[in-house]
Amino acid sequence: MSDATFDFDVIVIGAGYGGFDAAKHAAEHGLKVAIIESRDMGGTCVNRGCVPSKALLAASGRVRELADADHLAGFGIHAAPVRFERQKIADHANALVATIRANLTKTLERAGVTIIRGKGRLEGSQRVGVREVSGVDRVLTARDVILATGSDPFVPPGIDTDGRSVFTSDEAVNLEWLPRWIAIIGSGYIGLEFADVYTALGCEVTMIEALDRVMPTFDPDIAKIAARKLIDGRDIEARSGVLAKAIRPGSPVQIELVDMETREPVETLEVDAVLVATGRVPSSKDLNLESVGVETQRGFVPIDDSMHVLVHGQPLPHLWAVGDVTGKLMLAHTAAAQGTVAVDNILGHSRTIDYRSIPAATFTHPEISSVGLSEADAKQLAADQGFELGVVRSYFKANTKALAELESDGLMKLLFNKMSGEVLGAHLYGLHAADLIQEIANAVARRQSVTQLAQEVHTHPTLSELVEVAYKQAATAVGA
Repeated sequence: MSDATFDFDVIVIGAGYGGFDAAKHAAEHGLKVAIIESRDMGGTCVNRGCVPSKALLAASGRVRELADADHLAGFGIHAAPVRFERQKIADHANALVATIRANLTKTLERAGVTIIRGKGRLEGSQRVGVREVSGVDRVLTARDVILATGSDPFVPPGIDTDGRSVFTSDEAVNLEWLPRWIAIIGSGYIGLEFADVYTALGCEVTMIEALDRVMPTFDPDIAKIAARKLIDGRDIEARSGVLAKAIRPGSPVQIELVDMETREPVETLEVDAVLVATGRVPSSKDLNLESVGVETQRGFVPIDDSMHVLVHGQPLPHLWAVGDVTGKLMLAHTAAAQGTVAVDNILGHSRTIDYRSIPAATFTHPEISSVGLSEADAKQLAADQGFELGVVRSYFKANTKALAELESDGLMKLLFNKMSGEVLGAHLYGLHAADLIQEIANAVARRQSVTQLAQEVHTHPTLSELVEVAYKQAATAVGA
């Protein structure tokens, strides 16, 4: 299947999860593949994102659990004061990163992928330039090229970072020190997860959100109930509707806060450190996209549902893009799915991706997860298509397993079409919500009806019965 007129059948620029899955999938199907990476293998997720942050959350979660005397007393357990070693927690995260990175690299090598360490760019159609770590610059040819360069933390204008007292999630995962008082700019999933880590390890947190409510990207009902424990129940001062106009590193760090609407000064905060968690921006500026006529949209590379890069709305032959650089759903598992879809299309197997069925999770204690449409989008769809939207709620406080764990704080909201019963989405907050969401994601992917799903038997006593209860409630409303 390999085409000898090119150096490679496929060149992938970027070795995060999107690039990794694309390269692996292509090599396993007989293609001659090269992958180019300028930083560490594994990209953001493995080195600066989901992998190390989950290691920190796992360790700090244990500390929180052991330090919660009231919770343990409910079981009749009385623990000694909790001690922890910051460096060993950091070492745990670093060791996990090293293991996953090594495994990923070995997997590609075993599959026969050529790994090129350097910075890749386009040099016209089916041509890739690479400046290797050694300084050598050369041009390679490929029948198909996949862009998978990911994203970087967004730092708003006016904020100066020094990597020590003012930093992004890239540095925060190293847990080099524990500030007595840290401000977190942004209350999305990154800000929430690090607030979870820092408060568990004894830090005081001020959370600053420019929009009019904290946790603005989450379902409002979920955000309301989750905030009671994740924010109000912890050593966190949450402020919304205020903008960090300027942040100056130092000791202390100075934060100039202004009213988001009027831009009038509110106050100047002095804290020990600031984590900037204001989202991510695509890493596309060094790809030389102009050499093939591609115009980005706020830096994102435009693609169709088959992962073809678009020029003036039309697919560009032999050029594909996957992962955060496309701006579709900036999640590692989305990137991985896009990578395999792109390769399947290269192989001639027509495939697209269903973004509605891709779940998302925030790994706080307890967790938050979602899949499918938001309630606002579901209402709009119902209005456009002329059906009535169904909404049911299922509560952890009615679940035997949650009660046994003394973890009954939580809610599941299920959205469905009351005419057909089709599951449109779900939003969860509670114990193991990140695991529970997959069952609903599968139903969304298959466009299944709650009338069918309500007949499925769930294990008792498990948290999965929360989903069963919601399906049964919804089924009674279909056609009613």
